[in-house]
Amino acid sequence: MSLEDQSLPAELARLVLERLGFPHPPSLDVSGLSALYGAWCLRVPFDNTRKMIALRREADGPLPGAYAEDFLEHWLAHGTGGTCWPSSNALFSLLRGTGFDARRVIASMRDTGMLNHASAKVRINGRDWLVDSSMLLNRPLPLSPGVFLNSDPVWPAEVEASNGSHVVWWHTPPGGVYLPCRLLTDPAPFSEYLDGYERSRERSPFNQRLYARRNRPGELVILAGRTRYLRTRDGVTSRDLHADELRQSLHEEIGLSAEMIDRWIGGGGLTASFEPPPAVSPPPADHGPPPSKRQTAASSPQAFEAAAAPGAGRTAIRMPSPTGRR
Repeated sequence: MSLEDQSLPAELARLVLERLGFPHPPSLDVSGLSALYGAWCLRVPFDNTRKMIALRREADGPLPGAYAEDFLEHWLAHGTGGTCWPSSNALFSLLRGTGFDARRVIASMRDTGMLNHASAKVRINGRDWLVDSSMLLNRPLPLSPGVFLNSDPVWPAEVEASNGSHVVWWHTPPGGVYLPCRLLTDPAPFSEYLDGYERSRERSPFNQRLYARRNRPGELVILAGRTRYLRTRDGVTSRDLHADELRQSLHEEIGLSAEMIDRWIGGGGLTASFEPPPAVSPPPADHGPPPSKRQTAASSPQAFEAAAAPGAGRTAIRMPSPTGRR
């Protein structure tokens, strides 16, 4: 099997779909994609626990979760997710294994031109949809001419066509501003995913301290270092946790197994998460405001499926909130 032909074993794909709530594969349309991506967003965290363990052990070989089979087996056994490169590859592999016309893409988070983010697209009836395993937006985003707005207060996102591709705008605590993510390499070979993941050993915001994020119905839980953030439609609250509270939150809210948490603690992850954050400044935020701050959106909300309608044109479309409907 070549590097680019990494397919999931059928039994593993079946077990993953069952854990996500699908006794039978979803339909290969926008409804089925929405259901599968929504289930992933609610059940698979974005976290760096396995990466922290590997970096501290200085183990040889690829970083954990680089191959989809390894990622998904550990999720089934321990509830772990991963950062953008491994989680995006795992989601892509599951989508392909289920029958969707999916492809890997590479993007530039903060729109700096650096290839530093992995994502995935799915084509259905000639239209592309973005399913991002890091942003965990609960719903696929349509990639079409014009501007698309997801006005959900817990998982806000905007998409605009730009220079033959698209820019996705999103924000998550503790940051309070929208960040642009420009989709660039499409399709991206698996070898470039592996290279990007390996480069992240040297520079990444997810190498030093804990970062874990998990969607729950109507709320988003984030652990950044020792601080717990909770975002609901009413806003964001935060609180510093004690060591026992942090361990409890990793288990009960993020969903990690006690065994994996013990490995992370034994590798120095807990101690590192109580240290001050490294003095690494992100690129300057000179990217301007998102589309909704630059132009008037459509006057009335439309159904999510309207974005898939033929001839949607360049009108801004608001995607209604899924909050409280799951």
